[in-house]
Amino acid sequence: MTVMTQIQAPARYRRGEMHAFKAGGSEFMYLVTAGAVFALDDAASSVLARLDEHEMSHVELVAALVEGGYSESDAEDLIRELRLVQGIVTDQAAPAPGPTSPPADFPLQALVLNITNQCNLACTYCYEFGADKIATPAGKAKYMTIETAKTSVDFLLEQSRERKAVHITFFGGETLMNFKLLREVVLYARDAAAAKGKGIGFSLTTNATLLTDEIIAFLSDNEIGVTVSMDGPPDVQDKHRVYKNGKGSYAVIEPRLRKLLANHKTRAITARVTLTEGVMDVVRIYRHLKDDIGFHEVGFAPVTNSGDRDYALGDSGMDTMLAQFHELADEWLAYALRGQMHGFSNVSETITELLQGVNKSHPCGAGLGLLGVSPAGDLSPCHRFTDADTHTLGHISSGIDQEKRGEFLDRGHVSAKYECQSCWARPLCAGGCHHEAFVRYGDTGHANLHYCDWIREWTDTCLKVYGALSAQNPEFLERFAERKALS
Repeated sequence: MTVMTQIQAPARYRRGEMHAFKAGGSEFMYLVTAGAVFALDDAASSVLARLDEHEMSHVELVAALVEGGYSESDAEDLIRELRLVQGIVTDQAAPAPGPTSPPADFPLQALVLNITNQCNLACTYCYEFGADKIATPAGKAKYMTIETAKTSVDFLLEQSRERKAVHITFFGGETLMNFKLLREVVLYARDAAAAKGKGIGFSLTTNATLLTDEIIAFLSDNEIGVTVSMDGPPDVQDKHRVYKNGKGSYAVIEPRLRKLLANHKTRAITARVTLTEGVMDVVRIYRHLKDDIGFHEVGFAPVTNSGDRDYALGDSGMDTMLAQFHELADEWLAYALRGQMHGFSNVSETITELLQGVNKSHPCGAGLGLLGVSPAGDLSPCHRFTDADTHTLGHISSGIDQEKRGEFLDRGHVSAKYECQSCWARPLCAGGCHHEAFVRYGDTGHANLHYCDWIREWTDTCLKVYGALSAQNPEFLERFAERKALS
């Protein structure tokens, strides 16, 4: 009897999932499965280019590297390293697994306390009463009580379990309409955290119309970070950020901002700009907020909307935004090469994530380490879903509804978004904002397809900034990482 033995063909290598780019005179690859950046020498670049053309056996790959100047042992070491990080894979390799989901009982790190849903402005693009909710539904609290706030603090400290530090962000409506409560909560939370042996930090978002000397002193004394929602110089600010009678808000907030920046020295003061159709002069807005007003950081985001509003950004608006983002990114890099901080936070935030090597399972911490709390104490994935009954995840008095939380997180996982699986930028994006997806597509787990092209182009731009710095001024990246860790 003849026994037939099947002999498996030798494995052949192919290029792994990556995004190649050039920066600072060097070549790099961004490895999608690892969320990591690697510099390439000429020989490695040449071999990867060959793998784009055809697969190669191990023997052929070693020979190609030796031909490029490697010793045989160095070639074996490089192949081993490239396989380890999945820069190259074999035709027999199983698909790389996606990022793992955090455990169901993932400990909390932060709460966003919506201490009021009321506001003294009537910004025309506000999502507070948008597609997922209606204005102050019957029976819903308009202002958080001190009892609810203290229970929220206790809930955070308990649910954070072994974490060494936690964070509370105060939000609205207009946050400072309930400043009396904010002050009490900060003092209570400091004592409660200390009793648990934990550190605690605070921040808030405000439209700055209600800032006073007393409030500014309190914010500075208690090291409370401040983000100001502001859209730019007078003509830009007063286009959408208006009072209920239609009057613009710039003249009211400008002197208050100057006092805030002059007297609050314990934390960075940042501006967040909402870009809408007709409000697209990014560079001019940045110059005014950073140079004329004096904000430490300025960040920009397109308006959240269903796509049919007259202020929505169309394709031409997105192109205009991106072109001006590129101008500021070039400036950010020029500053960094001189060892100076710039202040354009859209670059800073992405560079920070690249330094951390993030490979996201979800777009953000919503529903994971972060939850929103409504004025009445209802829990939601984040502040944007506050008072949206369809997205309630429990109550601070009864705890987290783990089944609903699990459903939300399962829907939002990057591996559940079909369109994301072929996108090289998914480790940093993971499909985009849950709330944006719901407003645009009616589904929190839907990828934000209307943003995909510009996200990829912007991520490529930030990768080139990162690569140029790693090649030409790596010490700045080290200092930048240290500074971000402390901020």
